[in-house]
Amino acid sequence: MKIGKGTRLINALFVLQLLVAMPFAGNVFGQVKTEEQPKTPEQTKTTTEVKVQAAQVNNFIQRFDDKFLINLALQRNDSETKKMLFLSNSLGYVSYGIPVALMVGGIVRNDSQMRQNALYVGSSAAVTLGVTLLMKTVFKRRRPFVQNLKIVAVYNAESTSFPSGHSSTSFAVATALSRAYPKWYVIAPSYLWAGSVAYSRMYLGVHYPSDVVGGALLGTTTSWLLRPAFK
Repeated sequence: MKIGKGTRLINALFVLQLLVAMPFAGNVFGQVKTEEQPKTPEQTKTTTEVKVQAAQVNNFIQRFDDKFLINLALQRNDSETKKMLFLSNSLGYVSYGIPVALMVGGIVRNDSQMRQNALYVGSSAAVTLGVTLLMKTVFKRRRPFVQNLKIVAVYNAESTSFPSGHSSTSFAVATALSRAYPKWYVIAPSYLWAGSVAYSRMYLGVHYPSDVVGGALLGTTTSWLLRPAFK
């Protein structure tokens, strides 16, 4: 089978995109399960940090976030926690697996549109991940279990809290798939999976509701903005 210059370019871009994204993915997706909630001693905080925390508690959104996660943690059970860990861990496999599968299918079937869709889905995930990491650096919001010691997390998540990388990436993938294949049997499962991944982040105590909403909006917007480049 003869491969044209355009196809080689698309394949090269796809491989480059994966190579660039994978080293940074661990910063957002990394999970280290712990036996108990990780704790940051209050005495290690500076006066400025204590004042910032007090101001955040007085914020309506922060109060809602704290209360929501504390109540959610009280409803946990072992069976449900295992399901939520599975959903959370599925992100890496799905976000990389879908574009790879589309690319392989496009090459085997010599389907240029499928290859374009693979690049679109993969680019949406990669660009969203990059923007997420940048926003985390800018906002530097503490993880819930660090900000509020009453919040019990299932495992010790790395990086900062806003926005949720799992939520942004899952919604980027779901939106890209839904726009590339606008059929109900693609749209419904895609957003159901993305919503479940986002919910799992709150259930596990590693992200606030506002982190998840911000991530979902970021991922959705990024995919919409990238779509014209891959038609």
